[in-house]
Amino acid sequence: MKTLVFATNNKHKLHEVREMLAGVVEIKSLAEMGLEGDIPETADTLQGNAQQKAEWVWQRTQLDCFADDTGLEVDALDGAPGVYSARYAGEHCSFDDNIDKLLAALEGKTNRKADFRTVICLMEDGKPRFFEGRVDGCILTERYGKEGFGYDPVFMPDHFAVSFAEMPLEVKNKISHRGRAVAQLVDYLANLK
Repeated sequence: MKTLVFATNNKHKLHEVREMLAGVVEIKSLAEMGLEGDIPETADTLQGNAQQKAEWVWQRTQLDCFADDTGLEVDALDGAPGVYSARYAGEHCSFDDNIDKLLAALEGKTNRKADFRTVICLMEDGKPRFFEGRVDGCILTERYGKEGFGYDPVFMPDHFAVSFAEMPLEVKNKISHRGRAVAQLVDYLANLK
């Protein structure tokens, strides 16, 4: 089975992606590869950040790898937090800090439409290939649920009556932005055989 290094230090994200790629490829984490330090994320697009992270791993290992970047884009905030979603409330902030800032920014706003986008950059032999997933929904006025991570407790996808944080992981993985991007990656990898 093919092995890919996943350029993340996020244990939640690692678990989600390993579940989605089980039986297709073996996923090695940065820690398992002995890679330490912060991976740069200085691009101003999701695609740019995903590629920057994948190239960082490729340069250090020469192994096929992939990285993703995800952004929550809120209509009423002109697409913010977008590429800055993970550090919306500042460097070294918590998930709760980001949610608090988001809910405060949306206070009194009736348009709560938002979307989550994930871009994956797969590096094979040093060459990038991109996959993108998106899910539309809205931002709730308070947190619901204990599953997931990040903005999951306040994001309700269209056609559902619960937040991502209220969904079982297998349901979320089928419909989420990351799930849709990973599904494209899986299709690509499965067709390489």
